[in-house]
Amino acid sequence: MKFGALQRRVKRCEQVVAVRMAETQDNWGVLSQVWRRGWSPLRIVVVGLAGGFVAGKLEVPGKVNGARWLQMIGSVSNLMASGQAAFAAAMAAHAADTADEAAETADAAADTAADTATGQATPPPASAPAAPRAADELRVPQPAEAATDVSER
Repeated sequence: MKFGALQRRVKRCEQVVAVRMAETQDNWGVLSQVWRRGWSPLRIVVVGLAGGFVAGKLEVPGKVNGARWLQMIGSVSNLMASGQAAFAAAMAAHAADTADEAAETADAAADTAADTATGQATPPPASAPAAPRAADELRVPQPAEAATDVSER
């Protein structure tokens, strides 16, 4: 295969990945909304009673007591919350990168249009290093920070 054909194929695959990522984000948002709406107070109480009944019936004397069950449920809950926070942080970082790329593309297009309008044909600038970012922008938030950001929205 020729190099140009490989480049086109890679670009097409990157576009497919970008579309799939956007679809996944949309589907995740819908799932999150439906999940939250589905947990009515009555359902929460019923699930709690059923879980307590099952835990009581399966309890082996001395091995697993009620406090251990609560500890396990709390641990799983924290694990899920930190996973959601990490996912939200990754999506925010991806969105920021996409916005930066779009801004750079828009700036380049504006420069090209301005040069064309004035009749000056200047060669494209060499890839200059990006402006230094603040330390806060480079730092990825910890899962607890991301969870706080998500819960405050």
